[in-house]
Amino acid sequence: MEKLLKEALQEIRPSKEYEEEILGKADQIIKRINKGIKDAKAILGGSGAKGTWLKTFDADIFVMFNYGRYKDKSGQLSDILGKSLKKHFKITRLHGSRDYFQIKQGKFTFEIIPILEIKKAEQAKNITDVSPLHSSFVLKHKKLIDEIRLTKQFFKAAGVYGAESYIQGFSGYVCEILTVYYGSFLKLMKAITRWKEKTVIDVKGYYKGKNVFMELNKSKLTSPLIVIDPVQKDRNAAAALDHEKFEIIIRRAKEFLKKPSKEFFEIKTLTEEDIRRKFTKHLVILKAIPLNKKEDVAGAKMLKAFHFIEKALIFNDFKVNESDMLWHGKDALFYYALESDKLPKTKEVSGPPVKIRFHAELFKKKHKGAFVKNNRLYAREKRKYSNARDLIKAVVKTSNVKNNLKNIGMV
Repeated sequence: MEKLLKEALQEIRPSKEYEEEILGKADQIIKRINKGIKDAKAILGGSGAKGTWLKTFDADIFVMFNYGRYKDKSGQLSDILGKSLKKHFKITRLHGSRDYFQIKQGKFTFEIIPILEIKKAEQAKNITDVSPLHSSFVLKHKKLIDEIRLTKQFFKAAGVYGAESYIQGFSGYVCEILTVYYGSFLKLMKAITRWKEKTVIDVKGYYKGKNVFMELNKSKLTSPLIVIDPVQKDRNAAAALDHEKFEIIIRRAKEFLKKPSKEFFEIKTLTEEDIRRKFTKHLVILKAIPLNKKEDVAGAKMLKAFHFIEKALIFNDFKVNESDMLWHGKDALFYYALESDKLPKTKEVSGPPVKIRFHAELFKKKHKGAFVKNNRLYAREKRKYSNARDLIKAVVKTSNVKNNLKNIGMV
């Protein structure tokens, strides 16, 4: 196991050349920002500040505005920063809980995020203000940096990494907290196999001897795993996690411990050919083009369309054995592996018991060929859709799909 993890680490750790190149460019940008802005200070943020980055990464730069001067101007920080950045860089403004900016330099992308410089989480006016405190917490556990890298890569390969609304998985910060809490990647894997619904992770022991479910607001406790933020005790850092991703990581941890392999750290990109090889019949694949919006927004809207199609299939009696949305690059694939892509043209519908005469008469009026079975009325009714492809062709024209995508079509 030790040899395996060492080999996996060598493959996921970024090269010194890559580190030096991206951090060198980040340093140049930071210096230029600091020269042109008053009462604020640019610093490296995210995994770059923590040292927990993987083989390739984009660097975050936080511009911290003086708290005393700007605490009542939280909503103006993006405008102030944007005005300053325009003098030195070609920028793209992106919408978020507080707007931020993107700078592209060659193969690297830098995100410039305005925040308030705070000493404690209670001072935050926006969730992003707390980010440097997250870095400070992780940096107190420098000896676990490689263990954190293994955790992040394992979660990425399992397809459960990312707290964005279209992923609903584990954020990088949650991966860091979990590794710190259990003390190593391997200890975390063993612990995951024992996780139950509503397991509580409380690194700082804020709720030791207390019932966290009585202390915290119920809206923060809907996720299957509760991870108390070590720098913000009233926050569940894993609030975005859904049940599917929770179950996937438990299954993957069990599989890894049973038969360890480097494959568990390899990110596999499923192609259309892979899907067709896996499901040789009764398969429907659609190619979707997301809206030209911020990734999180475009992804969330695309996921809404994906689920709407799946619900329409189920509502119309098609059994979905497996489905997924695969988003790599510009386009996405929606696939639905069905028990059968064709159904009988008619279906049996259940009516009221014969003894309930009033409703029985109404049912017989509506269904001329009604018949009795086990003291209940039944009838045969023509299906609106007996072919899954005909149904999907109709569904993709509805606003729930059309308005959430730039384009979609069967392949």
